[in-house]
Amino acid sequence: MIDLLFDIIGMSGTILVVDAFLMLQLEQVNLKILAYNLTNLCGAVLLLISLCYNFNLSSFLIELFWIAASIIALVKYYTKFRQTVISQ
Repeated sequence: MIDLLFDIIGMSGTILVVDAFLMLQLEQVNLKILAYNLTNLCGAVLLLISLCYNFNLSSFLIELFWIAASIIALVKYYTKFRQTVISQ
């Protein structure tokens, strides 16, 4: 039963990451918007959780980098948003 739970968590993360990438390729979403980066971050975190149960070093590392890239993008978004609000 626990195997199924972690498989569902991992598949949910996969769906989020792939969906964000697909929407970007279909030009349905902009790389710089909040939703894209949050979707990537959530998907990567879910995948990382599933990897804690079924560990794979290379997948674990790529998810850490994916999370870092998403956090960097979110920080840049927040910084730009704050500057825009302050300048108005």
